[in-house]
Amino acid sequence: MMTMSMTGYGRKTLHIDGASLSVEIRTVNHRFLDIAIKMPSSLLFIEEKIKKIIRSQFNRGRIEVIIETTGSSLVQKTVEIDWNLLDQYMEKITTAKERYSLSGELPVSILTTLPHIFTMQEGKQQDALKDAILENVDKACEQVVIMRMKEGEYLFQDLMKRISTIEDIVILLQTRRPLVMEEYRRRIKERMEEQLEGLTLIDPARIHQEIVLLAEKGDITEEITRLSSHVEHFRASIEKNGAVGRKLDFITQEMHREVNTIGSKSTDVILSEWMVSLKSEIEKIKEQVQNIE
Repeated sequence: MMTMSMTGYGRKTLHIDGASLSVEIRTVNHRFLDIAIKMPSSLLFIEEKIKKIIRSQFNRGRIEVIIETTGSSLVQKTVEIDWNLLDQYMEKITTAKERYSLSGELPVSILTTLPHIFTMQEGKQQDALKDAILENVDKACEQVVIMRMKEGEYLFQDLMKRISTIEDIVILLQTRRPLVMEEYRRRIKERMEEQLEGLTLIDPARIHQEIVLLAEKGDITEEITRLSSHVEHFRASIEKNGAVGRKLDFITQEMHREVNTIGSKSTDVILSEWMVSLKSEIEKIKEQVQNIE
């Protein structure tokens, strides 16, 4: 069993040739997996590889990756000349001069007008840094996972306590249900007798039938059964590996629905107090579940 929180933080710093590169990862809760990466443009060529590492580690959450560099050696650029292409240009220019009997010397500045002769290269430092950066992203992810596991353990323990409290109250509900139903029938009978006082030709069997039908509308047996089922389902789901947060959120909503129905049906003071306690625990569970992966 491993409940994972969606809150975590990790940071790794890489030092190379007097320069440094830091990888910082922050994660918070989110309905889906949302990855945001901020890094120098010279490193954009490994963005998809970074996202691949993130997807392999996390299922849900807002994942912010911040990569920063200090020092010039990591971002130094060099100019390269395509000598083979320049040789072809010069050969064709010489041939054109001979063919058309042209004279004069070509200015050096003409080189800057020839397309594709000069190129800006960043590949040297990129190739050297690529594996090291990805390794540090992976290590930062490991730190985040450890933190999310610790936070997840706290969430698990807290949720289990609250679920146990709900289970205890459900047992009380089951115990008190017959008393509540009997009191409900008695009150219905009294009110009907008050309304029918002085009337003749009243069929006692019909009155009894109406009392039974009205009492059934106030019966909370089905709601208690469904609430117990939801609690069991919650326990079973949270003890599974993987991303279960959205499922737990749905179960919590169903629990809340059943409690509201029980509360609307019952006029029993003690039962109403238990409903307040149930709603309080379920609301706290809902808040905690929002941060489970």
